[in-house]
Amino acid sequence: MQLTKAMDDSKLTLRHWWIWFLASMGIFLDGFDLFIIAVGLPLIANEFNTSPEMLGLIGAAAPLGCIVGASIFGRFTDKIGRRALLLIDLLFFVIFAGASAFAPNEMWLIFLRFLVGIGVGADYPVSSTYITENMPKRLRGRMLVSGFGFQALGALSGALLGYAILKIHPELNAWRWMLGLAVVPAIIVLIFRAWLPESPRWLINQGKHEKATRLAEKMTKTSVKLEIANPPRKGSFFTLFTPTFIKRTLLTSLSWFLMDIALYGIGFFTPIILSSIMVNHSGSYITQDLNSAKGAVFLDIFWIAGILIAMWLVEKWGRIRLQTVGFFGMAIGLFIFAGAISINDETIKVIMVFVGFIVFYFMSNMGPNPMTFLLPAEVFPTYIRATGHGFASASGKVGAAIGIFLLPVLKDSIGLFSTSIFLGLTALIGFGLTAILGYETKGRSLEELESIETQMSEAEEGLITVQDDIRRLNSDIKRVEGALAKAIQEMRRARQ
Repeated sequence: MQLTKAMDDSKLTLRHWWIWFLASMGIFLDGFDLFIIAVGLPLIANEFNTSPEMLGLIGAAAPLGCIVGASIFGRFTDKIGRRALLLIDLLFFVIFAGASAFAPNEMWLIFLRFLVGIGVGADYPVSSTYITENMPKRLRGRMLVSGFGFQALGALSGALLGYAILKIHPELNAWRWMLGLAVVPAIIVLIFRAWLPESPRWLINQGKHEKATRLAEKMTKTSVKLEIANPPRKGSFFTLFTPTFIKRTLLTSLSWFLMDIALYGIGFFTPIILSSIMVNHSGSYITQDLNSAKGAVFLDIFWIAGILIAMWLVEKWGRIRLQTVGFFGMAIGLFIFAGAISINDETIKVIMVFVGFIVFYFMSNMGPNPMTFLLPAEVFPTYIRATGHGFASASGKVGAAIGIFLLPVLKDSIGLFSTSIFLGLTALIGFGLTAILGYETKGRSLEELESIETQMSEAEEGLITVQDDIRRLNSDIKRVEGALAKAIQEMRRARQ
C-alpha cells in the first residue's frame, strides 16, 4: 500500500493517540495560561496600582509574543521539521513562565509575558500541522478539533487552579503562585515530547523517503511502499500571497483575527467583567476575585460543551458551515450581553449577563474557535502548511492583543454596552467573510487537497494565458481596423 494512503486509511493505534495527546497539550498550556493570568490580573492591578492602559499591556503581552512566535517559528517548522519545534516552543514556555512569577514590577512582567507568548504562539502551527499530517483522513477533523479542545480544558484547569490558590492562599501575591505553577505541566510534556517521531509527510517533501516509510509502518502497523514522489517543493512566506493562495490566506487569517478580537477581549477579562456586574461588591478584592473566578469556571463548562458539539458535527456539517453559524451565534450572545447591561432589575440583569456569556462561549467554541485552528492546517500544502498556519494564528493574536488592550480602555471611555456592540459587529464581519471566501475540506485527503491546489493553479495560469491572448488579439484587430480605415481614406482621396 502507498505510504500516504496507508496513513489516510489506518486504524487509530497507540502511537496515533500518543502523538495527538502530546501535540494537544501545547494547546492546553495556551488555555491554561490565558485563564490563570485572567484570574490573577485583579491581584496584579492591586499590587502594582496599575492603570487601565498598563493592565491592558500586561494582558496583551503574551498575545503579542504569540504573533512573533507563530509567524517566525511557523516558517522554521516547514524548514527544519515538526519535531524540533515541538521541543523549542515548550522550552520558551518553561523558562519564561517560571521567571514571570518573580517579576519585580510591571515592565518586567510585560517583558517576560511577551517571551512566554513566543513559546505559546510557536506551538500553534507546529501542533496543528503535526496532528494533521499523522491522523487518518476520516478522523482528521475530529482529532484536530478535540486536540484544540485541550485549550478549553486548559482554561478550566487554569480557572480552577486560580480559585484553589485564592482559597488556600488569599494574599496579594497569590498571582505569583498561579504563574509559577503553570511550569509544572509544561516540564512534564516537554520530557515526553522528546520521544516523538518526525512527520512522515514532512520527510517525504524533504526527499527522505526511506525514513518516512519506516515511521509510517510503525504508526500504521502496515507494510507500505516507497512512493516515487515529486521533487521536494519549496516555498517562502511570500508564497502565501501569490494568486494560488491569496484567497486561502485571507480566509484563514482574517477570520482568526476577527474571532480573537472578541474571544480574547471578552474571555481574558471575564473575571473583571463579572466582578463589575455582580450585585454584591462588599468584601475585599480577594473575595470579589474569588466570586468572579467561580463565575468564570461556570462559563468554561459551556466552552467545553461547544467543543464537544464541534467534534460531533465537524465531519457531518463541515468546517465552513460550523464557522459561519458560530460567528453569527457569537454576535447574538454579545448583543444579549449588551442589552442586559441597561436592565435596572439586578436579578434579571445578572441572569441575562450569564445568558449572553453562555451563548457567546458556546457558539464561539462550536464554530470559529476550533475551525480557525483547523482550516489553515488543511487548506495549505505540506511545504507551506506551518507557514500558512503560523501567519493565520499570528493574525489571530494581533486580534487578541487588540481585544485585550482595547477592552479595558473602551470600557472606561465608552462603556461596556458600546464595547459589547463593537465586538458583536466584528463577529458579524467574520460571518460574512467566511460565507464569501470559504470552501470545504471535509472528507478529502491532504494529497487530494494539494492536487486541487495544483489543478486550480494550472487552470488559473491557463485562464491568464487565454486572457493575454485575447488582449493581444484585440490589439491586433484594432491595428487592422486602423490600417483599413487609413486605406479607405486614401482610396477616397485618390477618387477625388
